[in-house]
Amino acid sequence: MSSNNSKTIDLLIDLVQRPSVTPEDHGCQQLIAARLQAIGFTLEHMHHGGVDNLWARYGTEEPVFVFAGHTDVVPTGNENDWSQPPFSANIVDGELYGRGAADMKGSVAAMITAIERFLNANQTSDLAAAESSNNASKHKIKGSLAVLLTSDEEGPAVNGTVKVVEALAARNEDIHYCVVGEPTSTSTLGDTIKNGRRGSLSAKMRVHGTQGHVAYPHLADNPAHKSFKFLDEMVSIKWDEGDDNFPPTTLQISNINAGTGAGNVIPGTLTIDFNLRYSPAITVEDIQAQIKALVEKHKLPADIDWINSASPFLTPTGSLTDAMRRAVNKVVKVDAKLDTGGGTSDGRFISRTCKQVIEFGPLNATIHQTNERISCKDIDSLSTIYENLLETILGTQEH
Repeated sequence: MSSNNSKTIDLLIDLVQRPSVTPEDHGCQQLIAARLQAIGFTLEHMHHGGVDNLWARYGTEEPVFVFAGHTDVVPTGNENDWSQPPFSANIVDGELYGRGAADMKGSVAAMITAIERFLNANQTSDLAAAESSNNASKHKIKGSLAVLLTSDEEGPAVNGTVKVVEALAARNEDIHYCVVGEPTSTSTLGDTIKNGRRGSLSAKMRVHGTQGHVAYPHLADNPAHKSFKFLDEMVSIKWDEGDDNFPPTTLQISNINAGTGAGNVIPGTLTIDFNLRYSPAITVEDIQAQIKALVEKHKLPADIDWINSASPFLTPTGSLTDAMRRAVNKVVKVDAKLDTGGGTSDGRFISRTCKQVIEFGPLNATIHQTNERISCKDIDSLSTIYENLLETILGTQEH
């Protein structure tokens, strides 16, 4: 492709124009795999349950540094509400529009071009020696470099990154550093680095009663009526204070449903969906015990199904967080803050086997919205930040 854009923007355009609505990959990983293979990466395509995953590794030595991301995107919604077609990747006033531009094909494109430049800058002067090594490469780095991509991050996330992590763990292939390219910046590129996330505990609660006619309430038992006081008390619980790294645990009811749809029928069951984003200051067992005690206090005939989809994790301030903050400051002159707020990411899976996991990427102001977009200037700066980080962790050049 010939254009006036940078190589990073050109790659991003190609990625955004592929309508990879979860769990579809639509050729994104094949495109990236070809570029990585051309510079010496060994490729593994891991397919699980209709999901495409890519594990690409360069080198055999430790430490292992990983860039992780996803190629799937959320649905566009009503395309007529977009000012630009959602898969056009049109550039207007310096911003590239398209579903997934910020979440997170922009980061993926920035990662790949950063890797290409980094390896080109770390060429060994002794090509014959390099060719006789295990890597058979013309590049020399202090460890190994890998890329992990999935098409199942925006969906159920059961056949994506978690499957790759399990496969790596089964063969004792360690990860020492990982950067997930989630869009973490809030007001300006580089202002926020995620060095952890709260856990996510979901529940589906069914309160049982007896269905009947609204004109004969003495012949029925309305589960909605007898749940009001319970619900009011549950949402008023102060679970914990959080700590120096995490905000307090929060509970939100996401759905309440009862009845047949008819206005003259007392419902027989009330179903309540709620979710807790919990800090390490409380355990899942403590949460469940408090809810159980509250159910018993209000004498509710109820059952609850629990799903703990993410445990909290934290990467303490250290070599990876410090290196990322220096890279950000060097490129965009911003002092990044460390933060653990927000939702979940695939970092929750990687943290099971990697002690240093952070997330860093572009502005998140338009993610999952109509007219999702990313600044072309920011995406080029992001690629440079990633390249600087690689130089610090794996580079052989003098600084």
